[in-house]
Amino acid sequence: MASINKVILIGNLGRDPETRYTTSGSAVCNIRLATTRTWKDKTTGEKVEETEWHTVVFFDRLAEIVAEYLKKGRSVYVEGRLKTRKWQDKEGHDRYSTEIIGEDMKMLGAREGMGSADADSGDGGARPAQRPAPTKPATATAATGFDDMDDDIPF
Repeated sequence: MASINKVILIGNLGRDPETRYTTSGSAVCNIRLATTRTWKDKTTGEKVEETEWHTVVFFDRLAEIVAEYLKKGRSVYVEGRLKTRKWQDKEGHDRYSTEIIGEDMKMLGAREGMGSADADSGDGGARPAQRPAPTKPATATAATGFDDMDDDIPF
């Protein structure tokens, strides 16, 4: 019987990435990713929001890219797999943590420092409507490393 262990998330970083290095020099980077689900309550008609927090762990070159380019609040697309690990707390009790091992990452939204359409132009916000030029999202994968961010090729 076949099986699959795959997770796909789109969310926002709850804090800056935390990076450490193994004794062999490999980078390990953790992020906390928030995904939010919104719906309308059938009985009250009120909007209900539910946020789930995920721990994502990246390794090696992908971990270095995540540490360098991601910051708190940034939107990101992550693909990976679930991994549960067993550890002992200070009192010696067995504990379990389920994490996502990140295997692919795409930065979403505007690039930092590039300005935005909402920036103050001094004209009181009056601008002609323009369709933004298509852009290719910046990506990084565990297998290939960092994809060229300066590509102007539409996807």
